Amino acid sequence: MKLLFALTLAVNAKALISRGSSCCFHLKSGSSSVGQLSDGQNRIGDSSLTPAEFCISSDGTITDANGRGCILTPPTTQFQCDEGATPTPGFSINSSGELEYNNSPDFVACQADASGALNIYTTESSAVTHCSTVTLTAESCASSSSGSSGSSGSSCGTTLTSGSFEFPHLIIPIDSNSPNTASGTSFNGEVTSTISSIFNFDIPPSDSGKTCSLVFLFPEKADLQTSSYTFSGDGKVNFSELSKPASSSTTYNNAPSVSNNLGDVTISPGHSYVISTFSCPAGQAIGFEMKNAGTTNLDYFQDYNPSP
Repeated sequence: MKLLFALTLAVNAKALISRGSSCCFHLKSGSSSVGQLSDGQNRIGDSSLTPAEFCISSDGTITDANGRGCILTPPTTQFQCDEGATPTPGFSINSSGELEYNNSPDFVACQADASGALNIYTTESSAVTHCSTVTLTAESCASSSSGSSGSSGSSCGTTLTSGSFEFPHLIIPIDSNSPNTASGTSFNGEVTSTISSIFNFDIPPSDSGKTCSLVFLFPEKADLQTSSYTFSGDGKVNFSELSKPASSSTTYNNAPSVSNNLGDVTISPGHSYVISTFSCPAGQAIGFEMKNAGTTNLDYFQDYNPSP
């Protein structure tokens, strides 16, 4: 596919991202997502925060979706991302999908406030209290390299093979400026300050027991042959799983409600993004919405050909 919003099927959604590879991901500790305060502090267990996005580079450094370098602040070794900071090296993702620092998957989570939210450290110290050892799982990855995802030779979660994916079978744009207008089906995905797009996927019954990944592939325009797009702004978009699929009569006012906010992602050409992984709802139709989360303007032809 050239520019693809695809539902890919993978028995194992985790990948090995060793030093020398790059990917973008969300972090989880158990069932709790790692969110981020406005100042770049990373926290576990704060339900008011949307899942934070991180990208690991080939040199073992991490930046967040705002381009801030992620560091271990002295003397406590708190894991946070600061504006203008040079990111700390030594990070990798192991074959179990766990984030590691200096080849160890063990991090320390300590109470941040009375709400029960936890700050993240690499070591425990007398300066912090109510701590426990945790592991951090990198939810799939969005590889920015075309090769394999590490020495194991296993492919990154955005590598699609023939027959392993479903392209959207219905795309519905909805516009807050025309809240009662049903635009009907479209061949394009569109995101502006007022327009978002709903994508329906039909999951075959044969996919029972498999794991699905929602993937957004965004090639460079120069690599496209049968598709094209226009893109401007900061690239921030939000993805949500909806309570039911859209229909040709869906409008902004009657659009299905959000059942699961999948978080904000900053997209840019030449990259691919695994938005979410979940048990395949075999034999069902499901809907996802892509909308603006910043100043993004995107209009692309949804191509079903293989991505370059």
